[in-house]
Amino acid sequence: MNKAVFIDRDGVVNSDLGHYYVHKTENFVFNPDIETALLQLKNAGFKTILVTNQGGVAKGEYSMEEVNHLHNFMQAHLKKAGAEFDAIYVCPHHNLVTACDCRKPKPGMILNAIHDLNINSTQSFLIGDSDRDIEAGNAAALKACFKVSKNSSILKTVEHIILVSSKL
Repeated sequence: MNKAVFIDRDGVVNSDLGHYYVHKTENFVFNPDIETALLQLKNAGFKTILVTNQGGVAKGEYSMEEVNHLHNFMQAHLKKAGAEFDAIYVCPHHNLVTACDCRKPKPGMILNAIHDLNINSTQSFLIGDSDRDIEAGNAAALKACFKVSKNSSILKTVEHIILVSSKL
């Protein structure tokens, strides 16, 4: 079985400062050290999985095509450092429009990834910047979930995860 780190997007991978919805490449600014953090996780044997709520799709603010275009842009940048995500899970729903099992704080995206990628939840972690991220990770029975400050480096959290996992 694989071990993984589930990572939220807006506010964790990229800055969401000044944007309610980040869906255009010109507004996508990587947070400090993200390439290094993802590469360290990969080198430590973790699958890196992006789990992102994109409720603006359900609200008609932008399309899934725009989300996919942005993720292709993000992945191309990360790939240059060998740090691209192993998988990306997107919830395009919003509870004001339609009910679903994937929108965080529900664990649907995480549970799907656990099934799809043969992940051991007891050796896996989550990094997010909101309570709903942490709730989703806890509901999926991950080993631990870490709430980080918005729009900052996750490198110290990643180093802590690697240290903790080496003792499992």
